[in-house]
Amino acid sequence: MSRVLSILIYHSILETPDPLRPGDVDATTFQRQIRILSRLFNILPLSEAVDSLRDQSLPPRAVCITFDDGYADNATRALPILRKQNCPATFFVATGYLDGGCMWNDMVIEALRGTGDDKIDLGDRGLGCYATENLQQRVDAVNAILRNLKYRRQHERHAIAEQLCEIAGVEVPPRLMMTTDQVKQLAQQGMEIGGHTVNHPILRQTDKQTAQAEIADGKQTLERITGKEVRFFAYPNGRRDDDYDPDHVRMVRDTGFQAALTTEWGTAGYSSDLFQLPRFTPWDKSPVRFAARLGYERLRSTSG
Repeated sequence: MSRVLSILIYHSILETPDPLRPGDVDATTFQRQIRILSRLFNILPLSEAVDSLRDQSLPPRAVCITFDDGYADNATRALPILRKQNCPATFFVATGYLDGGCMWNDMVIEALRGTGDDKIDLGDRGLGCYATENLQQRVDAVNAILRNLKYRRQHERHAIAEQLCEIAGVEVPPRLMMTTDQVKQLAQQGMEIGGHTVNHPILRQTDKQTAQAEIADGKQTLERITGKEVRFFAYPNGRRDDDYDPDHVRMVRDTGFQAALTTEWGTAGYSSDLFQLPRFTPWDKSPVRFAARLGYERLRSTSG
């Protein structure tokens, strides 16, 4: 049976579960998942895993842990847990948000969380009016607004998110993302740092010159911060054809990256394109279901 590599995606590691961020795990759940991975799988640095894919020498039950975007809690919450279990991980950082920046989707979430109004009216932006009297209404509003804005132009998404914060009377969150020193700390602690562009644009909606600059400038900034070569890249949003295309794959390769990761669901094998490696998010919060999900994805890949 051919061996496969499971690559897990995390984003923010929360202090406690948050219904406005259902895709992110809390620190307690993350700690349980890391313990399971440590007991049942071979957790590899991404560099070793990519080399093993290239050489067709993957160990059994190979897993990599990755984080996207560059949230501050990656350094404050995830790193201590990873260090305690002696687990390597790779952190893909969008450099434009370091040192006080905020991504548009986080502005939307925090605006809906913090508003004191019973409704939010974005009719002048073509987004309608949303009830915000209770938690479920706020969850529904977040989901609807994020879905509507996701594939708009970068500057438009950001402008609407800033306007939403203003309407809600909420300050743009200043400390959600890592500082330069935290990125440096991760690298000094033996974690790998990967490129994730500067401003996290959807590359297919960006002109080619800007896309190339986003890819290359992010890499250069991270290499300047860490003093190390940045070998790997993760496509923003990461779905083939929706978010990036073959031109961007070529850009990543020509920029000097040695492999790139998508958000296409699945596991990687010896025949996988190293510049379009699949990953998946560990949605299951219970330990049993988490372990079962990993086993199922691996079985599905090797039996297909």
